[in-house]
Amino acid sequence: CRTRATKRELLRVTAGSDAYGQPAVVPDPDGTAPGRGAHLHPTAECYELAVRRRAFSRALRVRTGLTSTPLGDYLDSRAHQP
Repeated sequence: CRTRATKRELLRVTAGSDAYGQPAVVPDPDGTAPGRGAHLHPTAECYELAVRRRAFSRALRVRTGLTSTPLGDYLDSRAHQP
């Protein structure tokens, strides 16, 4: 969404792999994973906007197609927590 926010309010994501070993955008809530990261608000709206704009591959500088399913699953699980 390109809205400014403090680092504490944002979720860091990195390029990793999904359960099948395919390249994927994975959440890094602790912010400790090695490599290049990107930040987004942990909301469905910001996630959907980033997917629509293909922002993850550009921000993470990955040329191959990244799936964002692990990140979507993570955000869904957070939304359903009390």
